[in-house]
Amino acid sequence: MHPKDLSVHDFTYELPEQKIARYPLPERDSSRLLIYKDGAISENIYRNIHELLSPGSLLLFNNTKVVAARLLFQKPTGAVVEIFCLEPPPQYADMTTAMNQKGRVTWICLIGGASKWKPGQILEKRMEYNGEEVLLQARYLGKEKDSFAIELSWSPVSLTFAEVLHVAGNIPLPPYIKRTVEQTDSERYQTIYANSEGSVAAPTAGLHFTDAVFAELDRKHIHREYVTLHVGAGTFKPVKADTMGEHPMHAEFIDVSTSTLECLLQYLNKQITVVGTTSLRTLESLYWLGVKAGRQPNLPLEELVVHQWDPYELNGTPVPAKAALENLLQYLQKKGLNRIITKTSLLIAPGYKFQIPQALVTNFHQPQSTLLLLVAAFVGNDWRKIYSYALENDFRFLSYGDGCLLLRQ
Repeated sequence: MHPKDLSVHDFTYELPEQKIARYPLPERDSSRLLIYKDGAISENIYRNIHELLSPGSLLLFNNTKVVAARLLFQKPTGAVVEIFCLEPPPQYADMTTAMNQKGRVTWICLIGGASKWKPGQILEKRMEYNGEEVLLQARYLGKEKDSFAIELSWSPVSLTFAEVLHVAGNIPLPPYIKRTVEQTDSERYQTIYANSEGSVAAPTAGLHFTDAVFAELDRKHIHREYVTLHVGAGTFKPVKADTMGEHPMHAEFIDVSTSTLECLLQYLNKQITVVGTTSLRTLESLYWLGVKAGRQPNLPLEELVVHQWDPYELNGTPVPAKAALENLLQYLQKKGLNRIITKTSLLIAPGYKFQIPQALVTNFHQPQSTLLLLVAAFVGNDWRKIYSYALENDFRFLSYGDGCLLLRQ
């Protein structure tokens, strides 16, 4: 069956409200870890994950950093308008370029209280930064299909947009965490290795890792490597269509260095474990970028992207993972580039054939979500057994919850 024909209603389960973790545990690495291997389920905690991975293997992380993307503007009447900054429009080459804009930027946003914002009205927000007053203004440019184009401008103009968000914004907790944002969320809804600003949601599988865990991984000679996928708000978008063919997968920026590609080549014959669904989508997207680069070596860089259905509709002789990664490296070297920065809309659903990873570390995901479809593709129908076990044994669900280590048969 083509994944387009899958019904999301076949990927649901009952998730009681009390199973959703509203806060993280006091210690990141004390979260529980469900292990699925050869059809059997066992339990451990993240602090011991080094005991569960092969010596000399590779762990791949997403080092994206969550930005304070929620901006609250209060009108003179007292009414509040919330602007949720989703992503930059296509006029910016990549996320880093957009985040480093000074003085003015255009952004694609969601708006809470849009009816209170009259056309032509400029919203203002004042705050202090390093002893200096910062004035942030928002101007409505136009409506997109499911969002709005907003121009944000500020003074002093020497500040970057990343700095302005840091001063003026709030961390965007997922909508299913039904509470107000607290000061501790700015640290806990962020991995300890986050360094590339641009996400509106955390790569939550990585929230459980600590310096102590990393030290144990080092002692076991388990190598760590990093990719970047900037998580968009589409990660929270429910699948409303009857079949997946009617669901548009959101595009997200990925950024991967040639040194990381070379590292992946060295570990292809060893265990590669991806931490999080975003790392998995990035890794598999690299494979498909390499397939395309091999078939069309003169393809312009801006056209080297991964579309939603590429894995299911690109015909031709199957390409080994080694050849695909080498193709991508040669493509980049030919263009004098030391990294690939592009977009991926890859949808991984049952029927997908994985090319590179053997194991996945991930949290427990919402019913009828594209993330649950990805898990079902990775472990097959046993996803039901895994989730039933987690529910019956009081595992904590979603972003601040526990997680699992899934080893593919």
